[in-house]
Amino acid sequence: MTTSESAVRPARTRRLSPLRVALAVIVTTAVVAGGVVFAQSWWSQATTTVAKSWFAGYVDVTATPSYAFEVPVSKAARDVVLSFVVSDADDACTPSWGSVYTLDEAATSLDLDRRVARLEQQGGEAIVSFGGQANNELATNCTDPNALEQAYASVVERYNSSTIDVDLEGEALTAASATRRAEALATLQETRRAAGKPLAIWLTLPVTPDGLTTDGTDAVAAFLAAGVDVTGVNAMTMDYGDSRRTATMLDASTAALTATHRQLGILYKTAGISLTDRTLWAKIGATPMIGQNDVAGEVFSLAAATSLNAWATKTGLARVSMWAMNRDATCGPNYADVTRVSDACSGVDQGAESFATVLGKGLTGSPNAGGATKTTSEPVAAEVEDDPATSPYPIWDESSTYLAKTKVVWHRNVYEAKWWTKGDLPDSPALDAYEVAWTLIGPVLPGETPAPVVTLPAGSYDDWSGKAVYEKGDRVIYAGLGFEAKWWTQGDSPEAVSSNPDASPWTPLTDDQIAAVIADQASTD
Repeated sequence: MTTSESAVRPARTRRLSPLRVALAVIVTTAVVAGGVVFAQSWWSQATTTVAKSWFAGYVDVTATPSYAFEVPVSKAARDVVLSFVVSDADDACTPSWGSVYTLDEAATSLDLDRRVARLEQQGGEAIVSFGGQANNELATNCTDPNALEQAYASVVERYNSSTIDVDLEGEALTAASATRRAEALATLQETRRAAGKPLAIWLTLPVTPDGLTTDGTDAVAAFLAAGVDVTGVNAMTMDYGDSRRTATMLDASTAALTATHRQLGILYKTAGISLTDRTLWAKIGATPMIGQNDVAGEVFSLAAATSLNAWATKTGLARVSMWAMNRDATCGPNYADVTRVSDACSGVDQGAESFATVLGKGLTGSPNAGGATKTTSEPVAAEVEDDPATSPYPIWDESSTYLAKTKVVWHRNVYEAKWWTKGDLPDSPALDAYEVAWTLIGPVLPGETPAPVVTLPAGSYDDWSGKAVYEKGDRVIYAGLGFEAKWWTQGDSPEAVSSNPDASPWTPLTDDQIAAVIADQASTD
């Protein structure tokens, strides 16, 4: 996540991970008859303390020209995330800034230690970020567990850090380094906690509008499995590429954060920790790339920053950051092509505004305040029953067949089928939305009653047969549902209607058509 590394990121791909395979075989106990569910009513005895939301912009320490973070231009710019500590070019287990300066060399050549001290004198806070897009995050190349833990510890001790940020991208997200990274940081965190010096650990990860990538969810799972108390997950709401289907960067960002919230709840639940919605939001951060992004055509404007700040404040996000403080200025007249990413300016006309001030408005918390409280399971719901008499749609039944656009009630929420489905839980614990057969519409509202359901009388038509020949207009029953042929067909199952309605020779009967059949039968009788 560095502009000085500004090669366009490759398209983010998804794959099935071992975690997803494990989730797929989780046995979900549900009493369908009678509809035993968990309602969305939070227990009053949940007592998790949520720290104030905070803002801190990333600073590329080794970028040229150097950014004077030690002399904040505004109150919003006082807290910074210094980036990036990676493996030294000559020694994989030695931490360095940008693979160029060891910690001692940075103190001499960049006056980094002195500048951090000056920032702190002025009331600012600096936290350190490991990783980034370029170079090698420490665990990628350092394979000695003890040396790796000591490398992380030396940075934390050098800068007296109580919060660190771990930015995982590219090769750093592969499984080879995930376990040793997680185990090293778990050991460091536990050692510091025992010494009365708690360490907050943030994971910064790439996202698409559908949330964390497969590698990202695997990274969170690895940290939780190793016993790391993850303070939060910071989503890089930037560089969406082909994954962005929404009209604006703001919409893509809020969609990504909402999806990350859902995924994080599943990851914690899988790890045996149940958290309320409020607590989950308080474990999420957002980091847009201000102005022109690495991907052509993606521009995060000041207006988008204003709206994201309002959304984050309303939602209760723990953190907002930005890439990067170095770029928080209008480009000068000599920088002709603003569509080309610059290390030193945003590529948009900012006037008298700064992205730091806009994104940080009202976020007065401390970046170093999140490590003292350990994440523990919360009582999140009371057991109740879905009541058919107060549900606007039928309660989901695992034995029933549902066509696309069919609505059901489950766990006191209304869901709509994306495609033909049978036996797929509406609130499936799948980490990615594309794996789930249902879309959550919203909660059942007070005072709702069942919507009228028009059903096709039994025996109205023959059951569909793969051997029979059907002409245009012929009607059949399949899985209890009525269908009409659009053209001559043989062997084409009506089941395919939901997955590809245009190509299917069948179309479902509408409520009006079913009502007409009922009326015709009534008149005949």
